[in-house]
Amino acid sequence: MIGRPVVPIDPTLLDDLEWRGLIAHSTDSEALAEAFAEGVRFYVGFDPTAPSLHMGNLLQIVTAMRLQRAGHTPYALVGGATGMIGDPRDSGERTLNSLDTVKEWVERVRRQIEPFLSFEGDNAATMVNNYDWTAPLSVIDFLRDIGKHFPVNRMLARETVKRRLETGISYTEFSYVLLQSMDFLSLFREHGVTLQFGGSDQWGNLTGGVELIRRADGGTAHAFATPLITKADGTKYGKTEGGALWLDPEMMSPYAFHQFWLNVEDEKVGELLRVLTFLSREEIEQVERDHAEKPFLRLGQKTLADHLTTLVHGDEETRQAKEAAAALFGGGDLSGLSTTTLAAALREAGVTTQPRGDALPSVVELFVSSGLATSRNEARRAIGEGGAYLNNARVEDADAVLTEADLLGGSWVVLRRGKKRFAGIEFA
Repeated sequence: MIGRPVVPIDPTLLDDLEWRGLIAHSTDSEALAEAFAEGVRFYVGFDPTAPSLHMGNLLQIVTAMRLQRAGHTPYALVGGATGMIGDPRDSGERTLNSLDTVKEWVERVRRQIEPFLSFEGDNAATMVNNYDWTAPLSVIDFLRDIGKHFPVNRMLARETVKRRLETGISYTEFSYVLLQSMDFLSLFREHGVTLQFGGSDQWGNLTGGVELIRRADGGTAHAFATPLITKADGTKYGKTEGGALWLDPEMMSPYAFHQFWLNVEDEKVGELLRVLTFLSREEIEQVERDHAEKPFLRLGQKTLADHLTTLVHGDEETRQAKEAAAALFGGGDLSGLSTTTLAAALREAGVTTQPRGDALPSVVELFVSSGLATSRNEARRAIGEGGAYLNNARVEDADAVLTEADLLGGSWVVLRRGKKRFAGIEFA
């Protein structure tokens, strides 16, 4: 067996995980505590079933970061093999993606994970792909060496499988637990990995790997599951009107990402700060007290949004997202925003598109076409009353015509009527 890590082990890790509510299930709490005390090699897997990771994956990434910072050694597994199959879902069979698609997504997911972990030092992270040990395996060897250790009655007892039996489940998805369990066995044998964790919906797969190591090699391994993060009403978290809460900035802009966290329910702020940020217990409890005293200031949401956007997208994108919101809703300077951030912010708020002709329209025409005024006369009255703004500057002349200098980033203008009504226009 490969020796344990030589870096200092943080003895408070398990207590911290439990305080944060990050252990929904575990195989043996006492054995897990002993393993943490000695130092472990652990793994967490990410199947490339989409071109980007999402909020659920972020919880696993942050948990892996906690373990590595506490002195333990991470193995991040990207499922080039399991991603071609897909874990059974309650909603029905997955559409199988092509090998080329999965390979492309494997690379994208790998690049997304890498910045979060340290690949240097005594407990450096290792990136692995289960396609490397799964693809060469013959069907006969798989059935003899892996399949014989899985009683069918136990596989049928899994909750997802029981629900799917009513509507039908393919043998492909039914066998997914064997593949994931084999991953744990392979990492146990080749790298001395003795701990796996994942989401609570993966509990059957996690324990399947622990049991396979015991049956096949007589070895001891551990597993724990993180909780499913849900909204206050119990529905699944991590979905927006446009789809999943993606970590890829091309699929969800840093501005939209920041805005999402600004709008979480008050009653969920404490939980999300615990499981997704690295703030200490004292810091989180202080934020909760301050938030409870003045909830209208939304201090908890702002803290959450700032920390998570910085973690995923960096300091500069967080600054830009905050400045964009301040400029749009508070009348700040729009000219200092990057075109990318401005475009993302306006698309979130709602944008109309204007064809770019030889001559630019008047401000009055724009107020009407954007819906901020119902008629030219109404637009003129708004200007005359001092309530019309172009790029956050008050419009003084009712006959003003847009110029090229007014186009932010060469394509955008922001109109505002009063304090709260505004519209973005893109000239394309």
